[in-house]
Amino acid sequence: MKEMKTLRLVIDPAHLDTAGAQDTLEQAAGILRTGGLVALPTETVYGLGANALDAAAVERIFAAKQRPAWDPIIVHVADENMLDGLVEQIPDAARKLIAAFWPGPLTLLLPRTAAVPDVVTAGRPLVGVRMPAHPVALELIRRAGVPVAAPSANLFGHISPTTAEHVLADLDGRIDAVLDAGPTEHGVESTVLDPCQSPMMIYRPGAVTSVQIRYTAGDVEMYRDSGVLEIKPRGSRPSPGMGLRHYAPRARLVLIESEQAGGELAELAARLEGAVLDLPEDQVGVMLPAEVAAPAGAAAVVAWGRWSAPEEMARELYAGLRALDGAGCTVILCPLPPADGIGAAIRDRLEKAGNRE
Repeated sequence: MKEMKTLRLVIDPAHLDTAGAQDTLEQAAGILRTGGLVALPTETVYGLGANALDAAAVERIFAAKQRPAWDPIIVHVADENMLDGLVEQIPDAARKLIAAFWPGPLTLLLPRTAAVPDVVTAGRPLVGVRMPAHPVALELIRRAGVPVAAPSANLFGHISPTTAEHVLADLDGRIDAVLDAGPTEHGVESTVLDPCQSPMMIYRPGAVTSVQIRYTAGDVEMYRDSGVLEIKPRGSRPSPGMGLRHYAPRARLVLIESEQAGGELAELAARLEGAVLDLPEDQVGVMLPAEVAAPAGAAAVVAWGRWSAPEEMARELYAGLRALDGAGCTVILCPLPPADGIGAAIRDRLEKAGNRE
């Protein structure tokens, strides 16, 4: 694709009423309205946005990211009224979830209208929609006046971006602009849920957990399919993020699973130490929980947050992997947290990016 000048538009989300912020938002909205690409902050990760109703603009997302056509894209709205032109119907369970979790990190798969281009949904009858809980994202979508298709703003399969610097590392010269509003809050992508099934189906775990969904709207299950590990799936996928080698660093990512229930910290420390000793020829980086001692011989260590606070680990996950890549590590060791709450989302991302040991 032809290289372009990527604008870096800095904006303070706490002061959107200033003249400078208003001008910046209007500039970015104008790019979206005219078919361009703008990377925008959300509360999960930075997304690469285009007018969701403009097939040619959405195709530019695929070209910029080098994303395969079988991987559908989530559409972001600024209010519920925007759903009118996107979805045919909203089941009762979905209405309950919207009331409870929007704006927020929950994507709902709903029957699409004919106005939604096939390229957005990979030809499937359901479109993923969500309302982001980030003031810059919401105001940008309102100003653009169109729903915004926005997968993560990175090259396909690579580590998702949680800062504007991450976006530019992958996409500088490939997109029109990035709105730099600082680091994101949650650090992992939204939960993707099909509320039209019974029981409802989670295709991708995120910050909105299965426990919260079950309490709000009824029975829910986690999707399981060996096909998600195929390099070239037989058909389009029902949800974003379901291909092999998603969220992956350049270094080989080795996942350290605790053999004891709950992931005992002493055992984790011992397993990390042993893994470093087993890799004498490699530059080994470690994603290190705060409560665990750093293993001797590691080339680089990232402070990953507290094992007892998985929301901290989620927030620092992608930035930490990128930092270890940047430090020249050839192998990254990363413990797998228990699959409780947002820990399920962390495990999902790591298992799609690494090799379990």
